[in-house]
Amino acid sequence: MRQLLRQIYGQKEGDSAYHRILSIIGSAPEKRQDGKPHFSQKDIFLITYGDSLQSLKETPLKTLHRFADQFLKGVFSTIHFLPFFPYSSDDGFSVIDFFSINPDLGTWQDVRDFHPDFGLMFDYVVNHISAQSPWFKKYLGGKKSYETLAIEMDPSTDLSQVTRPRSLPLLTEFKKQTGDRVHLWTTFSADQVDLNFASIDVLEKMIKVLLFYVAQGATVLRLDAVAYLWKAVGTACIHLSQTHDMVRLFRKVLDRVAPEVMLITETNVPHPENISYFGDGTNEAQMVYNFTLPPLLLYTFAKSDATALSRWAQGLEVPSNKNTFFNFTASHDGIGVRPLEGILPKNEVDELILIVEQNGGSVSYKHNPDGTRSPYELNITYIDALLDPKEEKDPLHINRILVSQAIQYALPGVPATYIHSLLGSRNWQEGVQQTGQPRSINREKLNLDQLETELEDPGSFRSKVFFPYLEMIKTRKKQPAFHPKSPFEIMPINPKIFAIIRSCREQTIYALNNISPEWVSISLSLRHLPENMKDLISGQMISIDSFQMMPYEVLWLEDKAESRYGRIDPT
Repeated sequence: MRQLLRQIYGQKEGDSAYHRILSIIGSAPEKRQDGKPHFSQKDIFLITYGDSLQSLKETPLKTLHRFADQFLKGVFSTIHFLPFFPYSSDDGFSVIDFFSINPDLGTWQDVRDFHPDFGLMFDYVVNHISAQSPWFKKYLGGKKSYETLAIEMDPSTDLSQVTRPRSLPLLTEFKKQTGDRVHLWTTFSADQVDLNFASIDVLEKMIKVLLFYVAQGATVLRLDAVAYLWKAVGTACIHLSQTHDMVRLFRKVLDRVAPEVMLITETNVPHPENISYFGDGTNEAQMVYNFTLPPLLLYTFAKSDATALSRWAQGLEVPSNKNTFFNFTASHDGIGVRPLEGILPKNEVDELILIVEQNGGSVSYKHNPDGTRSPYELNITYIDALLDPKEEKDPLHINRILVSQAIQYALPGVPATYIHSLLGSRNWQEGVQQTGQPRSINREKLNLDQLETELEDPGSFRSKVFFPYLEMIKTRKKQPAFHPKSPFEIMPINPKIFAIIRSCREQTIYALNNISPEWVSISLSLRHLPENMKDLISGQMISIDSFQMMPYEVLWLEDKAESRYGRIDPT
């Protein structure tokens, strides 16, 4: 830790930072790993806001807990609570107080009550704070240890090389209590002031936040917008070496005091940049978001062609058995476009944008250093993104939804489901009108009574998505071949079929997914395979020499024979 801090701050300042961090950690002996693997096929994450479900009877966190007890216990292992702190904008990501729960949602006790039935994943909003926060007000007032909280910049400085995730000014003017006017770095909005990690005072404060979340029961911490954490004039200010050093530092602190707590990095960037946050496999994040999957999977269904997805999936390798991908198709944000760079040509991305707009969505853009702009994010629910705009009623819509989620759950890694994908939520246009923010389209607040009424109706759209989705997850959790670290191989058997083999000592699963609206004839005449294999989803036996897959059908064909396909113990 000392060596790393010297590398970031220089010898003198690094030693000072080291002693200050040690004083925070305390004199407790360093904890050791007990040898238990971090991951298993039973790890399934639910992503949700604390107030995604609401009731007049109680606070939203209690409402969510009641729903989770009824439907989600034993299905999802961990709940990712999107920021539940007091905030001033950006639906929670402009944090006023890192140490408090928004009283409109509930209390810390409400959060802790989810344990032991669920693990707890919190957002560690590490890049910025709210301009309304007490910390920032102390900075404006020149209070001791807050003087260097923000990044002051001469507005005439050439910052044209800086990577911009949003089409907003990079610098925002503020007035200090002395009357001095300063221009501060605000990467995401004027209300989100970037923290100055070149200041050891800031580092000390954020390490305290990190350890506080551990004390509240966090089992996973999401490093929000971490790619932009360190700034250096004359650079792109993204993925800088000091940023990676900071991730390593957070990992070292956790490895010392709470080695069971994992880090996951949120970096909505092209795949090679994204996976750089694995580090060497032992020293940075245990998980990274698989950001390429959502847009590439959407493209796969738009084209009814799995070729590009299969080619990309062949390269889903991680540096060690201590790492894995965090697979998802939807989150509170839109569907990132940048991860398609180097995979799809611009004209194909433009076709995808057109489909999203035809299905009621919109596109957010980012500024480029050369003054141009390019698409950054598709704002639409994943449910409606999968509509066929050529079909007025689209009778295969639900089938398409379920196969998209089955592909996510068959890939190597830990799967995560956004609550609105699980519940079959459609575009929330009313929310966009209320907030003026395109991202509100997939952040609807649902009344629990109304939701339960819809789920009780077997003919409702929500019910037709929700219950088959839960059954698919329950089936998947029982299969050791779906262990996040079990070997895999992509089978390019037909452009309309995404086929992946997952294997371990106990079993091999041939996961076949028809991504088209057509019937497809299949033959799995592979040496050493039995004539008939059981489909784990339907329970039926399939004659694998020759069979047909229905439009948007999923088959998980099981082979239990020992030592087929070069199996390796994933642990």
